[in-house]
Order: sequence, then structure tokens, then C-alpha cells
Amino acid sequence: MSIDVKAIEGTAEGIAAPILQNMGYALVACEFTFEEGRWILRLFIDKDGGVTIDDCVSASHAVEDVISVEDFIPASYNLEVSSPGLARPLKREEDFVRFAGERAKLKTSEPIDGRSNFKGVLAGVESGSVAISVDGTKFLVPMDKIHRARLEPEVAACKTKGH
Repeated sequence: MSIDVKAIEGTAEGIAAPILQNMGYALVACEFTFEEGRWILRLFIDKDGGVTIDDCVSASHAVEDVISVEDFIPASYNLEVSSPGLARPLKREEDFVRFAGERAKLKTSEPIDGRSNFKGVLAGVESGSVAISVDGTKFLVPMDKIHRARLEPEVAACKTKGH
């Protein structure tokens, strides 16, 4: 069975976004992915002040019946709703502009300048391409070639005194 992941994500986003917006949430990203032997429809939501577990439960209940009734997913799946977290997914042009100056990791659907993985600092968007600086070299990655993109938060190392 062939599954059109992008079509499923687009349909799910089209259904869920207005429902979530009416509840005061923004749909940050929608992913349909196969992990550990099962399909997962994952919705990332956000709101001013952050998202709680109760928000995720409320959002899940609000969209699960509508998505189920629309019956556009040709496989059994689990619905997960969560906050975008520190390693938030980046999907829209506005995301790349908003988080310019932050560290990110991009994976492309095909090689760009001989590579498919880019880990560096976002430098905004130029002519429909995401600008990212990797080890001092600037790359322009076309938006339509980005398979997956996430912020890559830096974790400060804790130094402890040995005994």
C-alpha cells in the first residue's frame, strides 16, 4: 500500500488548524510518520504562555473525531498532540524568519550542493530558500526541498567538581 504522507499531512492540517485556532491554539506543524512499527499523526500546538498537558488532551479530543470521520488516512494510526518543545519543527517560511539566529538542523529530500543534512545557524529566507550558515559557509536551501527541519537547541554543559 502506497501512502502519500504529504497529502495526509496537508489534509490533517486543513481539518485541525481551524478547530485548534477556535480553541486558542496555533497549529505549528503536522507530521505523519512511521515509527517503531506504527503510523503516527502528530500535531504540534502552541499558544501564548506555552502548552500544558491538559491543552494537549483538550486539543486531541477536539480533532480526533473529525479526523476519524473524514476517513482520509488509509492505515491505522495513533494521534499525538504535543507542544513543539525546544527542538520545535520548522515548516513555514515565517518559522525560518522568526528563528533567524538560532541553531537548526535541516534534512533535504535531495542533495543541495552535494549534501542532504545541514546543521548550523539560520539566517532567514532569501527568494524562497532558507539561508543557513554551516561552519561559516552560507547555504541556500529551497523551501520545497526541505524534508524535515527542527531547531537544534544548545545544551549548556554542567561542570561539577570531582571528589
